[in-house]
Amino acid sequence: MATERFFEESLEQSQVKARIVQKYFWAWAKVIMPHASGGRIAYLDLFAGPGRYQDGTASTPLLILQEAIEDPKMSQMLVTEFNDRDANNSQSLETAIKALPGIERLRYQPVVRNHEVGETIVKQFEGERLVPSLIFVDPWGYKGLSLRLVNAVMKDWACECIFFFNYNRINAGLSNPMVEEHMAALFGDRAPALRHRLEGMAPQARELAIVEELTAALQEMGGRFVLPFVFKNEVGTRTSHHLFFVSKHPLGYGIMKQIMARESSSADQGVPSFVYNPADRNFPLLFELTRPLDDLAEMLLANFAGQTVPVKQIFERHNIGRPYLLENYKSVLKELEVAGKVACTPPAASRPKRHGEPTMADTVRVAFPRRR
Repeated sequence: MATERFFEESLEQSQVKARIVQKYFWAWAKVIMPHASGGRIAYLDLFAGPGRYQDGTASTPLLILQEAIEDPKMSQMLVTEFNDRDANNSQSLETAIKALPGIERLRYQPVVRNHEVGETIVKQFEGERLVPSLIFVDPWGYKGLSLRLVNAVMKDWACECIFFFNYNRINAGLSNPMVEEHMAALFGDRAPALRHRLEGMAPQARELAIVEELTAALQEMGGRFVLPFVFKNEVGTRTSHHLFFVSKHPLGYGIMKQIMARESSSADQGVPSFVYNPADRNFPLLFELTRPLDDLAEMLLANFAGQTVPVKQIFERHNIGRPYLLENYKSVLKELEVAGKVACTPPAASRPKRHGEPTMADTVRVAFPRRR
């Protein structure tokens, strides 16, 4: 089976994916645990795999559990459920979990299931109120992944979703009338128009159109904050997967953006690439995710003209759907202040210095001139 070959070795791509999910889970849990009524949070993995690659490297479920075991508070709050339709995978995962040192310290012992991800699981999520949960969906192809599933797991407070999007399989599926039902489950009412739009498109434009449509579909159903991260093939010539993060809150979006930024393979002027392919104005959501830092100053002068706004608020209002980090905004604002294009309170001369340069605290108020 393809999934068996996938777990024969720990590919660099898989390690990056696991790090992103693990790092976000830890950051998410630290934010949510103090506010979780009932004293529980959850991590759910619907396509969990066997637990370890053949080279012995731990996959995402074991990494999550190892963190929980070492944290006294999380060990008493975390509920974990892992599922894989392959009985061999689920049995292997269960064995690997039982062998983890300290697993007995978890108040809620992990549950491993062996079910097909489909209508039954979706209805289960739709019919129950979830505790704050991070859900990871990593299908080998596209079966089981649907907008309805994502919506069902995100409907409750502090529930967020990360899913792995197999671009090669879905790209082929959109042209295959035999899997129209699966494509409709993933793209909703947008599927027929997207299929027509893709006819005759060049490969790069086709990829951007597909990701753009899925992003818009997720936003329409209430996942306002969507962040995709691209994985290339081994030689860097083609996209193999996208990792999608979907959240209802800007805080989660900001945390994941920082994590994905650190995992990006390149950065231009300090702006992370998120390993995105070049985009143009025909795909506005993705175009905003590929603009260089040189454009940021002009965007801020235009978008905040005539306003006086604290630095942190500038970032929060402007960064959604764009690749820039808080430090990018602070760097540009300092340059605008030096050039006399904005006025800051307190001014540079009155602010503390670091490495010989004035700092730019979150609370500094920036006055933008009116545009004529």
